[in-house]
Amino acid sequence: MEFSFSRRDIVRPLKQPTRLIQRTTEQTVLASWSHLQDQFDNLEKHTQWGIDVLEKYIKFVKERTEIELSYAKQLRNLSKKYQPKKNSKEEEEYRYTSTKAFLATLNEMNDYAGQHEVISENMTSLITGELTRYVQELKQERKSHFHDGRKAQQHIETCWKQLEASKRRFERDCKEADRAQQYFEKMDADINVTKADVEKARQQAQLRHQMAEDSKAEYCSTLQKFNSEQHDHYYTHIPNIFQKIQEMEERRIVRIGESMKTFADVDRQVIPIIGKCLDEITKAAESIDHKNDSQMVIEAFKSGFEPPGDVDFEDFTQPMKRTVSESSLSNSRGDGKSEPKFGGKSKGKLWPFIKKNKGAGPEDFSNLPPEQRRKKLQQKVDELNRDIQKEMDQRDALTKMKDVYIKNPQMGDPASVDHRLAELGQNIEKLRLEVQKFEGWLAEVEGRLPMRTEQARRQSGLYEAQNTSAVNSCAQDRESSPDGSYTEEQSQETEMKVPATDFDDEFDDEEPLPTIGTCKALYTFEGQNEGTISVAEGEMLYVIEEDKGDGWTRIRRNEDEEGYVPTSYVEVYLDKNAKDVYKSLQKISE
Repeated sequence: MEFSFSRRDIVRPLKQPTRLIQRTTEQTVLASWSHLQDQFDNLEKHTQWGIDVLEKYIKFVKERTEIELSYAKQLRNLSKKYQPKKNSKEEEEYRYTSTKAFLATLNEMNDYAGQHEVISENMTSLITGELTRYVQELKQERKSHFHDGRKAQQHIETCWKQLEASKRRFERDCKEADRAQQYFEKMDADINVTKADVEKARQQAQLRHQMAEDSKAEYCSTLQKFNSEQHDHYYTHIPNIFQKIQEMEERRIVRIGESMKTFADVDRQVIPIIGKCLDEITKAAESIDHKNDSQMVIEAFKSGFEPPGDVDFEDFTQPMKRTVSESSLSNSRGDGKSEPKFGGKSKGKLWPFIKKNKGAGPEDFSNLPPEQRRKKLQQKVDELNRDIQKEMDQRDALTKMKDVYIKNPQMGDPASVDHRLAELGQNIEKLRLEVQKFEGWLAEVEGRLPMRTEQARRQSGLYEAQNTSAVNSCAQDRESSPDGSYTEEQSQETEMKVPATDFDDEFDDEEPLPTIGTCKALYTFEGQNEGTISVAEGEMLYVIEEDKGDGWTRIRRNEDEEGYVPTSYVEVYLDKNAKDVYKSLQKISE
């Protein structure tokens, strides 16, 4: 069996793979910038545009870091603004669960702000700083490549000019040789020309022909050299330079892409920590216990007083003198005490024992309701016990040191610590007496001991010359249970300080402090806090209490206006006599 194949049948299956190979080769060629050898200026503009884009991105990231820092600063200031002030009433309010949750929120917001600072720092170091250095390197590399490109262009242009000059010279010499040949032929045909002139024309024609041949040889050599240089220029030098420029541009594109990825990663890295901050805020919110807060309100403001009983009916239709039943709120205590006269605004008072205290309260806190007084006394006892423990620890340490000195005299003199030990012993004894005094008051409030004796009242500073007609309030006449409530005797003792004539004024304020000098306001001070007073620059005022080391001076403008101002805001002129009297009064009160 014979098979016949035509040329067409053999070649056809090979055409498709050949086209695929050609397309692949074309794509590879198109991916290179070597075919853009005539677009030198456009490539220069394009690479400059790429650098401008990179610098624009750097500026964008820099502004983002500034926004993050500003936002973090504002968050920190916001958190600081609402933080409770130390040693203030506001700090005491943060014992409730709701305010504790708010405080936790403020702390977490501070940490939240810290994460935005981390974002700013990382973007600055990983993006802005790195790209700024890279841009400088990129500019130097670009400058070098385009310098080489311009140098190559100038070289090929120089070669082209040399070729053109050689070509023009060859053309000129050929024309001169033709003219010389034509002149020789003319002279040779002229019978009137001498043989010498003909010979001269022949030699001139030969010379011009020789010059034309030399120009031709030079032109051929220059042309070959130019073609070689041109081939190297367009197929070697320029493609290499453009390849380097292309690689440089591609590196720039890759670098900006990596920076954008880093931009996202920097944010992504802090998301878990920010989420943790938000989780802590949620946890704090869930820890709020409204029942517990309500109970704390009871513990904070519970006075221990019994509610007053019913008021008896008083019959004014009878001409006889008004009498009061034994259970009446206005019943006087004891046989020898007269019935108090209730006037105007004090007649309807049910809780007259709650006195507004403008200055420092009494040492035994007798100005407070029973329950609050018990808490204050307990706090004072605990505080004194802690002070005693500190002093005892110091004494024990000094005692051990003295024993070491006794055993090893070279380490120190045992007698050197005797003075300090004696001082500590005296301090401990004083503190113990203070503890006994406050424990006595505490026991009295809690009902464990009977009414204090006259001597104890004198020690507390509350015993004064009693008026024959002592003031008795409506609610104080009723006895309370002994479990921390306010007893009849305690109410009577507290009210002994106020004469009956002052009862209508709701316990008038204490006697004003004497003036010990004057002062001049150096600056304007806006007294916005409680206990302070506003003053204007240059204003003259009276000094009633000098600075005790806390930076505040107590002054008075008139009988109704007095308060504290910063000592640095006033210039004080103390009256020496008044100051001595003031110090004497302080010693007596101590």
